[in-house]
Amino acid sequence: MSDSPEINPWRTLSSNQVYVNPWIQVEHREVIAPTGKPGIYGVVHMKNKAVGIVPVDDEGHTWLVGQYRYATECYSWEIPMGGAPHDEWTADAARRELQEETGLIADELSELMRLHTSNCVTDEQGVVYVARMLTQVGWNPDETEELKVRRLPLQEAVSMALSGAITDAISVAALLKIALQHPEWLTQSEQG
Repeated sequence: MSDSPEINPWRTLSSNQVYVNPWIQVEHREVIAPTGKPGIYGVVHMKNKAVGIVPVDDEGHTWLVGQYRYATECYSWEIPMGGAPHDEWTADAARRELQEETGLIADELSELMRLHTSNCVTDEQGVVYVARMLTQVGWNPDETEELKVRRLPLQEAVSMALSGAITDAISVAALLKIALQHPEWLTQSEQG
């Protein structure tokens, strides 16, 4: 085992692509584990970055998007999000996804966090933004999406993340980070 956590202790002996589509590539790898033992590893390479947006208005409200998720076979409430090809600025993708899914445009967009979504099997990276100074325009969801959009107090969305009513990892992480960094936003809807 390596004493330095910055040095990759895994050794790849072979890598074979076993599946590919426009969104993912799956590889089967023969490896030597950090313990020195031979093993196998499956890696899902994502062809896009995940981009999430937490819109927050002047009244302390946010928007959630609801949809049935095919892979998990359940309905999911989430922050607005989508994908950005690796050569696209994530802020541009965030603005596009916010407008497509909620009909909102933001005059102010700031990065909240970066994260890996499931780093044991995928290389997916996520970037989350906070959108402020919002204007409602028309929305235009993707042709494969059947969405419900809900405006609610930010505090209620945070409570949903804490209670397990929101289970999407990016949404939970983003809402909890906002609650820690901006507790004043949670009380705006109570005051207004």
